[in-house]
Amino acid sequence: MTESHSPTVVAGPAGLRPNLPEYTVSELSQAVKRTLETDFGHVRVRGEVSGCKRVSSGHCYLTLKDAESCLDGVIWRTAFGRLALKPEDGMEVVSTGRMTTYPGRSKYQLVIEAIELAGIGALLKLLEERKRKLLAEGLFDDSHKRALPFLPEVIGVVTSPTGAVIRDILHRLADRFPRRVLVWPVPVQGEGAAEAIAAAIAGFDALDGGGAVPRPDLLIVARGGGSIEDLMAFNEEIVVRAVASCTIPLIAAVGHETDTTLIDFAADRRAPTPTAAAEMAVPVRLDLAADLAAYSHRLAQALARFMDDKFLRVEGLARGLPDPRGLIENAMQRLDDRAERLRNGIVALFRLRRQTLQALGRMLRRDVLEREIGRLRDAVADDAERLTPAVARLLQQREIALAGCAGRLANWRQAQDKVLERGYVLVRDAKGAVLTSAEAVVPGADLALEFHDGKVAARAVGRDVPRPAKASPPRREQGKLL
Repeated sequence: MTESHSPTVVAGPAGLRPNLPEYTVSELSQAVKRTLETDFGHVRVRGEVSGCKRVSSGHCYLTLKDAESCLDGVIWRTAFGRLALKPEDGMEVVSTGRMTTYPGRSKYQLVIEAIELAGIGALLKLLEERKRKLLAEGLFDDSHKRALPFLPEVIGVVTSPTGAVIRDILHRLADRFPRRVLVWPVPVQGEGAAEAIAAAIAGFDALDGGGAVPRPDLLIVARGGGSIEDLMAFNEEIVVRAVASCTIPLIAAVGHETDTTLIDFAADRRAPTPTAAAEMAVPVRLDLAADLAAYSHRLAQALARFMDDKFLRVEGLARGLPDPRGLIENAMQRLDDRAERLRNGIVALFRLRRQTLQALGRMLRRDVLEREIGRLRDAVADDAERLTPAVARLLQQREIALAGCAGRLANWRQAQDKVLERGYVLVRDAKGAVLTSAEAVVPGADLALEFHDGKVAARAVGRDVPRPAKASPPRREQGKLL
C-alpha cells in the first residue's frame, strides 16, 4: 500500500495566503489621501478655534474642537488674506474647506478657505468682548470727543462711491447749505474693506491743507443698512483705532437707526442714518438768514429805544437847568459891586495916606516932615504902581468871565430856540419873570407867551380849563391873543 501525499493546510493566520493586494507605505498613504479628498472634497465644519498660530511663512495653523473630538486645520497664506473674519482662540466658527491628509505624519486635516462665526450669538459675543477691550483702553472716553464745527468749509466722506449713501449725503448738503465735499472711495464690506476704511481715515487726517487737496474740517464715515455680518468691517479694531486717533471731528453714520457698530462709540458724533449725518454737518442756510434778519430787526428796535431814552433825558435835564440870563445878570451885578468896592477902597486908601501925612507934618519938624513926606510920596507912588496893574488885571479877568457868560447865554438861547421850535412856549408874567408852574399863574393876570418866531400877549382866564373838541384858529387883535 502506497502512501498518498495531500497538501497540508496549516491553520493560523501565518499560514494563510489571502488574495489581497500589497501596498507600499507611500502607495497606501496616497490611496487614503485620494479617497478622503474625493469623499470630502468640500465640507463645512463647526467647532471652537484652539491653538491658532500664524507662522513666518504666512500660513495659519489651528485646531477645531467640540466636546468629544478635534480636527487640525490649516489656512494657506493666500486664503488668509482674503478672510473677512480672522480666527482667534475661543471663537466658535463654521469653517468651509476640503479634507486632505499629511502623509509625512499620517494625519488628516481641513484646508480652510472661508470662516464665519457660528450664528449671531457668537458674533455678538465677539463684538461684546472686543468692545470691553477697547473700552478698557480708553478709546470710547468722552474726554477724547471733539465738538463739530458750526459751518465746515470742506467735508470729507469715506464711503462707497457707487451706493445711494453718497448721493443722499450730497443731496442733503445741497438742500441745507452747499459745501465742498471730498469723497474717499472705499469698499464697505468684504475682503480688505476694514483696511481700506482705516487707510482713508488716516489719509484724510494726514493732509496738511497746503497742497492741491484741502484738509477737511469734518469727516463722515457712512454706509447703508445691512446685516450684522455686512457691517463687520466697521467693527474691526483697525477701523475703531483709526477713528479714535483721528484729529478731525468725525461723524459715524453706518446702517440705520437700530444698527450699532463699534466706531459709533469712538466717533465724536453718531448719526442714525447717512442723511442725518449731513444734517448734523451743516445748518440750514435759510434758517440762518431768517435768524440774522430777526437779530437785525431787534438791534434796530433796541437802538431806536436807546436814542429815544437819551433824547427824553436830555430834554428833562434841559428843563431842570436854571435861567442862564439870570445867572449872567447876577454875575454882572457882582462884578459891578466888586468894581465899586475897589474904587472906594482906592479912594479910602489915598485918604488914609493923606491923613497920615498930615498928622506927621504936624508932629514932626520941617526937615523930618520933608523926609517923611518924601518917604510917603515914594510909598504912594509904589502903591500906585502896584495897584494900577492889579486893577487892570482884575478888570481884564472880569471882562473874560463876562465874555464867557455871554457865550454860554448865546448857546443857551440857541438851545432854547430849538426847544421852542418843537412846539414849546415860554410863559412870563407882566414883570418878565418866567412862570414854571400852574400855581404861579393868577387868574386874570397878563401874560407874555414867547414862541420861536416872536412874542404874543395873553391873559389868564383860569385853571384846569378843558380843551375844546376842535380848536378854532386864534384871532389877533391889537397885539393880544384873545
